[in-house]
Amino acid sequence: MSLTLKNLNPMSFGKKRLAIALSGTAAAAVAMGLMFYHGTKQTVELNLDGQKQVVRTHAATIDDIFKELKIRVKSEDYLYPSGNSKVKDDLKVVWEPSHKMWITENGTEKQVASTVDTVEELLKEQRLNLTGYDKVTPSLDTKLHSKIKISIERAFPLKLVVGGNHRQVWSTSTTVADFLRQQGVKLNKLDRVEPGLGEDVKAGIAINVIRVEKVTDVVEEPVEFEVITKKDSSLVKGKEKLISAGKNGLVSRQYTVVKENGKEINRQLLSETMIERKEDKVVAIGTKSLATNVLLGEKGGRELFVSSTAYTAGCNGCSGITATGINLRSNPGAKIIAVDPGVIPLGSKVFVEGYGYAIAGDTGGAIKGHKIDVFFSSTSQAYRWGRKKVKITVMD
Repeated sequence: MSLTLKNLNPMSFGKKRLAIALSGTAAAAVAMGLMFYHGTKQTVELNLDGQKQVVRTHAATIDDIFKELKIRVKSEDYLYPSGNSKVKDDLKVVWEPSHKMWITENGTEKQVASTVDTVEELLKEQRLNLTGYDKVTPSLDTKLHSKIKISIERAFPLKLVVGGNHRQVWSTSTTVADFLRQQGVKLNKLDRVEPGLGEDVKAGIAINVIRVEKVTDVVEEPVEFEVITKKDSSLVKGKEKLISAGKNGLVSRQYTVVKENGKEINRQLLSETMIERKEDKVVAIGTKSLATNVLLGEKGGRELFVSSTAYTAGCNGCSGITATGINLRSNPGAKIIAVDPGVIPLGSKVFVEGYGYAIAGDTGGAIKGHKIDVFFSSTSQAYRWGRKKVKITVMD
């Protein structure tokens, strides 16, 4: 009982009250401190990849805020204001994380990171300038995302020739067939392409489309008559006589014609129909010997003394054909004299002293009156004859 009373000592109750009082003061101090700590925080509005969030923080810089939020900001990300900016109350921060994407240019691939929205903006950011002929896949207005793959095919120049018409064009095609489709060139069944449709298209080459067409052509064409000769023993050798004049015929011919670029390269006859038959020319050729003709002439007749000279078929101004149509070049052994037809009729049989029997078969500008010109086949014979008076007998 003495122990219990001891415990109820007034001094003991005072100590407890003191302890409780001190404890309450400490709690109040902590509470006051907490209130002060929270009261000094800055209010910051964050826009994180389109999601808005408000935080209260004691962070000194924007970088510190992201460290508190355990968000890693990369150099390619969009952050405004910059990470080293001081935090102040009611600050607004925008963060857009970058996307990693692949760009392939003419077969060469590289990875890039960006925060822009479209393919077009990314290519501008990467300074990949495009021409109006380059091909980009996907299209320039496509929205970007982390899995997107962008392909650039650079156009190159080449020459296109269609039906002979030349023009300079640009292409990203890989084969001739693909290129022609891209250019809107339609091929006809017979057209030919160089190089072939399956060949690769390369910068600087010429692609030639040759337009080929096959048509039918019907024409009327003349059939030239032929000259047919017949021997005639009643005519003097070297003399000709027309029996019937020739006349051309007419035939209709049908052709298959192949043209390349409008120019004919091949023509093949399909059929022909005779419209009018030809009539050949017939000519009689004399075979009768002049010498025999003279020898068969009767003796007697008019005797004359005439002045005589000599000539050849090749003399100046001579055609080799006599006035009566005898070809002296074809008959070098002929006995012919040139006469004045008013004295000795053409065609007369004449005996010339020193020359023999002859035919009055030619004339001459200088042969007037009682003059004759004696034919020899060689110049030397004509010179030996010279100029002299001779006796002749005309057998009328």
